[in-house]
Amino acid sequence: MALPLSVLDFATVREGHTVGEAFAESVALAQVAEGLGYERVWYTEHHNMGSIASAAPAVLIAHVATQTEKIRLGSGGVMLPNHSPLTIAEQFGTLAELHPGRIDLGLGRAPGTDQVAVRAMRRDPRAAEEFPQDVKELQGYLRDESKLPGLRAVPGAGTNVPLYILGSSLFGARLAAAYGLPYAFASHFAPDALEQAAAVYRSEFEPSEQLEQPYMMAAVNVVANDDPNVAVAENEWYRRTRVKMMAGRGRTLTDEELDLVMHSAAGQQILHMIKYTAVGNGEQVASYVKDFAERAQADELIIAPVGSSAEMTQNSLKVLRDAWGR
Repeated sequence: MALPLSVLDFATVREGHTVGEAFAESVALAQVAEGLGYERVWYTEHHNMGSIASAAPAVLIAHVATQTEKIRLGSGGVMLPNHSPLTIAEQFGTLAELHPGRIDLGLGRAPGTDQVAVRAMRRDPRAAEEFPQDVKELQGYLRDESKLPGLRAVPGAGTNVPLYILGSSLFGARLAAAYGLPYAFASHFAPDALEQAAAVYRSEFEPSEQLEQPYMMAAVNVVANDDPNVAVAENEWYRRTRVKMMAGRGRTLTDEELDLVMHSAAGQQILHMIKYTAVGNGEQVASYVKDFAERAQADELIIAPVGSSAEMTQNSLKVLRDAWGR
């Protein structure tokens, strides 16, 4: 059987569009993914980024859930050091009570932002060091096994919302393995430790109440079109947009200036981050994704669909799905 495919959505605010339009596109993308048989859609937590509107995953999940029927929805992920475990238990417990059997809770330990936003969120720079303990505290609330006498998460207690550890290093792999949780690797933007992390996760995995066997998920960018030439053009748009966003930092760059940046050491490093990108028609992207899954030792793939418009992004999902099989 073909591996399950899922979707990662950044709620992208396209140039000249509004945040409201980005949310409408997210709803449409989830509906398309549901119709095509994708397993789940996850939303990222980013702050202080003008092109990404998914700063509040729980709120966005609630909105999308009311306009879909059965597809699983979750965070990919909540940056737990930005929040108290009790708050997240209550938020996702609420979602689980409203939409039983459809909610996932992916957890990361990075801030998902810059230092200005970190200070604005009153985040302690050392909070990431408490991530392992925070995961356990959160898990206790959701199991109705609070570590703090006299405190229950309501909603949340007894919902057993499934947890997933997100990461791009061996730290996350080892934590997921030690806790017996699924591990999702952010290879769509951090490719370097993928194979080593997968090997460590599988070799060190300890069964848990949630999971008996290791479950490895890995993310890959997909730029797909029935016409491979269109896919190549879309990928070039993606590469240039990525470099402009990360290196330009909001500055307006001419095409000539952007060309220079793309060929610089900094530009090449940014492009290396999206090393794992499947480009082409259905047969080509399916072949690439299959090889990627073997490299990642993946049990499930998280697809980050790429497109210069909402229609192109949806089309990437459709072309891959048709070639991959239902």
